[in-house]
Amino acid sequence: MIFENEEDLKREQKAISLFVNTFGGSFKKLDPLDVDYKIYDKNNNLIAYAEVKGRLRPMSSAYPLPVAAKKVVKLVEKRLIPVMIWCCDDGIIYGKVNKLKGEIKWGGRTPRENSFDDLELMVFYDKQKELKYIRFT
Repeated sequence: MIFENEEDLKREQKAISLFVNTFGGSFKKLDPLDVDYKIYDKNNNLIAYAEVKGRLRPMSSAYPLPVAAKKVVKLVEKRLIPVMIWCCDDGIIYGKVNKLKGEIKWGGRTPRENSFDDLELMVFYDKQKELKYIRFT
């Protein structure tokens, strides 16, 4: 199910732009049912895939960082560097999924009454050295 609205997509665009501009690369948006982006280096070589998640709070109170387990699986199945990016109010937190340690729990959106449709397996990442930060200027 796709929950992103126009504001979410603007935040996502801001986050991916900051990420690739930091490293001198570029990106391409993928299909809504795929992971979010292909990441290219400065020579236009495909080097990674990225999933961007909104985190509507400052980086200092963003933990644990959530993502649907199925998105992590999709990233890893691409067989290139899998990057997760969380867009917070004041910057981004990012890391290579294959270097992160997380906890899997049943969760997701708050379910509607008498419905389990909104629940799914989620991965939650606590603060760790593999996660990096870039502040918005």
